[in-house]
Amino acid sequence: MAHVEDRWFRTVPRPDGKTERVKTSLHGRGLRYRVRYIAPDGRERSKSFPDKEKRAAEAFLVSVESDKLRGTYIDPAAGKLTFRQYAEQWLAAQTFDESTREATERRLRRHIFPYLGCRTLATILPTHLRELDRSLQQLGLAATYRVVAYSNVATILNAAVDDGRIGRNPCHAKTVRPPKVPPRKVVPWSREQVLAIRAGLPARYRCGPERGLRPPPRRGPGPGRGGHRLPPGHSAYRPAVEDRG
Repeated sequence: MAHVEDRWFRTVPRPDGKTERVKTSLHGRGLRYRVRYIAPDGRERSKSFPDKEKRAAEAFLVSVESDKLRGTYIDPAAGKLTFRQYAEQWLAAQTFDESTREATERRLRRHIFPYLGCRTLATILPTHLRELDRSLQQLGLAATYRVVAYSNVATILNAAVDDGRIGRNPCHAKTVRPPKVPPRKVVPWSREQVLAIRAGLPARYRCGPERGLRPPPRRGPGPGRGGHRLPPGHSAYRPAVEDRG
């Protein structure tokens, strides 16, 4: 049964029928409180807390039992896999074409593993992701490259959530802002550039650039609307004639 164990003291019965707390051989050494519980897979798990942290140990036990009832329990040992180990497993299971696989592997190896590779999945925090993007920016990498690199990290951590390795993806934290590609301002060609392009084209294609230099045609009011006068007896409305055969 799940409980909080005091490793420094144990309770023993006295001759008068009462109990007494006595020191154990571990008194004063190591962490004092140990939470012991049965995980959903049937194996016993434990977590230790220092002296004067009994309330924290009891709160942890309550949260574990609540997660088990809700079906959201995450085994703490599952998150001990490093990001690099899990990312390599994830990459091996993808159905990318070879060019995409090689580009993703190179991106992970050159710019993501040096920063996140040695961290365990459970210890990756939003601050690490903010620092990762900042480090890529300081390396002078293009915004488009940083967007793809961040997407790779987010996708891998999403898979870790689905596999029950971690409870949530730190990429989805409100304080983490994914990199974005700045909008590009379109600069049209000058008249001189268009004429130079036109001069280098074959004669039959030179009308194309000329159309780009002309202003769009002015759309005036239609017939019968003040722009043009129709001859007497003519109407702008022409009813459809039904063909009855």
